[in-house]
Amino acid sequence: MVRTAIFPGSFDPVTLGHVNIIERAFPLFDEIILAVGKNADKEYLFSLEKRIHWLQKIFVNNPKIKVRGYNGLTINFAQKCKASFLIRGLRDSTDFEFEKSMAQVNRQLDPKIDTVFFLTSAQLSFISSSIVRDIIKHGGDFSKFVPTNVEI
Repeated sequence: MVRTAIFPGSFDPVTLGHVNIIERAFPLFDEIILAVGKNADKEYLFSLEKRIHWLQKIFVNNPKIKVRGYNGLTINFAQKCKASFLIRGLRDSTDFEFEKSMAQVNRQLDPKIDTVFFLTSAQLSFISSSIVRDIIKHGGDFSKFVPTNVEI
């Protein structure tokens, strides 16, 4: 049985924290689908195509990684991909409370799909896409917080 996991996110932009979670998940799964979300209610700084392109460039040499865009419920996308796991990263207790609630809802929607939590490495735990977007919007140097493949 293939162990497929979905790592959903907006990746607007992808950060070193995202990469940290993905790299640490490699040994646990046969396939990881990076599910780049498209939410009609959210305004993105970068296009879906650009966000997908960044992730494809970062993981070009890893055959375990697939990158796909999606919209709608993550659990429905996971079912469509025949995934058994959702990967979620936790930076702090606020993330935990939100993600715990989401995991419980997803478990009610499909008890066959489990959520696996990874704590972001301590040296990266302060990085968030929203902080990086703010730095970018104000012309600051964001390069310390994103992979080298993320070019604006």
